[in-house]
Amino acid sequence: MQRHTYDAIVIGAGHNGLCLAAYLQRAGLSTLVVERRHEEGGGVNTEEPVRAGFRHNLHAQYMEFFDVMPMITDFGLEDLGLRTVTPEAQAGIVFPDDRPPIILHRPDLLERTRASIARYSATDADRYVEMKRRAASLEGLVAANLYSLPVAQTLEDQGGLLEGMFGDLGVSANFVTKSPRAVIDELFETSELRALLYRASVEWGAPLEEAGLGGMFVTFVMWTMANWKLCLGGTHTLAKAMTQACYREGVDLLENTSVDSIMVEGGRAVGVRARGTEYRAERLVASNADLRQTLLELVGPDHLSDHWIQRSEAFRYGPSHVLGTTAWCLRDAPAYRAAAIDPDIDRCFYTVVGFEDAADVLRYVRDAYGGRLPMRAAAGTWVNSLWDRAQAPTGHHAATGWFFLPKASELSAAEWADVRATHDDRLLAEWNRVAPNMTMDNVVAHRLYTPDQMERKNLMREGDFSNGGFSLDQVGVNRPFPEAANYRTEIDGLYLCGPSAYPGGGVHAACGYNAFKAIAEDFELPSPAVADRGY
Repeated sequence: MQRHTYDAIVIGAGHNGLCLAAYLQRAGLSTLVVERRHEEGGGVNTEEPVRAGFRHNLHAQYMEFFDVMPMITDFGLEDLGLRTVTPEAQAGIVFPDDRPPIILHRPDLLERTRASIARYSATDADRYVEMKRRAASLEGLVAANLYSLPVAQTLEDQGGLLEGMFGDLGVSANFVTKSPRAVIDELFETSELRALLYRASVEWGAPLEEAGLGGMFVTFVMWTMANWKLCLGGTHTLAKAMTQACYREGVDLLENTSVDSIMVEGGRAVGVRARGTEYRAERLVASNADLRQTLLELVGPDHLSDHWIQRSEAFRYGPSHVLGTTAWCLRDAPAYRAAAIDPDIDRCFYTVVGFEDAADVLRYVRDAYGGRLPMRAAAGTWVNSLWDRAQAPTGHHAATGWFFLPKASELSAAEWADVRATHDDRLLAEWNRVAPNMTMDNVVAHRLYTPDQMERKNLMREGDFSNGGFSLDQVGVNRPFPEAANYRTEIDGLYLCGPSAYPGGGVHAACGYNAFKAIAEDFELPSPAVADRGY
C-alpha cells in the first residue's frame, strides 16, 4: 500500500531531484519523489525516437563533471552500472574547403591539440595549450564553487584571480567586465579557432556578447573544454544508477504522476496534491521544476508576497541554451574530407559542422537569440556509436546534433512544424559539403525535436535546458533572484533544487546537492558527504 506521509517530498525525478532525494533519505528523512513521466532522469534520457535499435540522447550528451560530482563517489554509482569512456579527440570543427580541421584533445593529450591549432597559428596553439593546462589546475576551485551555496565575489577578487593565473598570457583583471567574445577575440587571432570557441562558449553557459562573463570563459569554459566522458549505454544510465541509489537508500518513487499543487498551510509547505491524492510532508517539500511552475503554478500567487510574484514573473527563460535536437540513423559514420589532413576528425567526440568562420557563428547566434531561424543549418554533432556499439544496430551508426534555435514562443506551431520538415535537410546539405558520404543514401531515417517539443517533453520552458537564461542578473548569487539564491523560498519548508537555481543547467547535480546543504543547515542534519573532499 502506498504511504501518504513522509518527512520530505521531492517534485520531479530529474538528476537534481534524484540527487537531493538520495542525500535526504541517507540523512534519515523518509523521502518520496513524484515524477510525471514513466522514467527518471529528465534531460538525462536516452531513447529510440526514430528507429528501433538506434539509441539517441535526446538532450544531455557529454559528461564534463563526473570527476568532481560528489554523488558518484558518495553513492558508488559505478557499482550500480555507470560506465564511461573518454574519447581522445574531444572537440573539432571542419570547414567546407581545403582548410585543416581544428581538433581539441583530452587534457592528457595537449601536444596533439597544440599541433592541430599550430596549422593555423603557433602563437594561438601555445596560448591555448597553456591556458588549458592552467585551467585544469583550477579543478578544485571550480568544484568548490559548484558544490557550495553561492557566495558573492567582488570584481576585484575575480579580476585578481584571473590576472594571477593567466596574466602573463595576456589576461588582465578587467577581463571580468568583458564579454566572452571580446575575450576570445583578444586572446586568439585565428578565425577558425575563434569559431570553435564561440560555439563552445555558448554551449557551456557563457553567452557570447554578454558583458561581465569574460571571466567565466577563461576559468569555467576553459576548464570544461575537452574534459568530457561518454556514458556507455546512453546518458540514461546515469539516471538509472541514481535511481538505483535512491532505491537502495529507501526512497519511494511515484512515476506517471503529475503534481497538481503544493499544499501550503499557515505559510508552510506541508505536501503535494497529485491526481486527487494528498501526500503529506512533515518537514519539507523541494521542487526540481522550474521557478515559475513551482511558485506561480504549484504554490500559486495567493500564497506569495507581491515581491516574490514580481521576481518570479520577471525571471527570463532563454535565449541562451535554447536547443533543437536532431537524431540520425546512419549506415556509415560521417567520413570527413579533412581526415586526409588529420584522421582524428573521423573519431572526434563532438564535431561542429556548417560554419565558414567565426563571423558565421556570430551571425548564427545573433539570429537565434533575436528570435529568428538561423540562415545556416549548422550544428554540433556526436556519433556516439563510434565508441559504444550498443547505441546502433550492427553495421550502422546513430548520430545526434544540437541546433541553437529561437525560443519556443518566437515561432508559431505551423512555423515550428515547417522547421521540423525542412531543417534537417538543410543540415544534411551542410554535412555533405564536409563529408561526401553524408547523402540521403547513407541515411536510414532522421528526426528533429524543436524547442516547443522539448518544452512539452522535458518541461524545459521555452526549450531552455537551464530553465532560466544566463545573464549577470541571473547567475551566481542572483540566480534565480537574490532572495532565492540559497535554494530557500519565502514559503517555510519549500526549497528549489532544479536548474532555475544556482548554478543552472548541466549534468552536475549541483542544484540538488546544494539544496541538500541548505536543508541540512536548516534541520541540523548530518552531512553524508565525504569529509575530506573540501566542498
